[in-house]
Amino acid sequence: MFSIIKTFKFIAFLEGISYLLLFSNMLITKHNFPELYKSILYPLGMTHGILFIAYIILAIIVGSKLKWENKTLFFVLLASLVPFGTFFIGHKYLKTSL
Repeated sequence: MFSIIKTFKFIAFLEGISYLLLFSNMLITKHNFPELYKSILYPLGMTHGILFIAYIILAIIVGSKLKWENKTLFFVLLASLVPFGTFFIGHKYLKTSL
């Protein structure tokens, strides 16, 4: 059965992973393996961008469905800008929603 909340939790996890991969690519690969950095930057960045947009849209939809206060929605949206933030959101706000 399709559940928008399960989908959001999955996208939040993938967005967090892609964010960490993007950082590791930038911090580790850029200086040690410049050719590898250039070849994976665009696909990794594009994937992260799509997942980021999906996270934002789904956060608004799920927030509406779960009747989150504006403060909670703001915190969930802000978490997408912090490394490991989406993992925290999936654990704290969505564990009882499934």
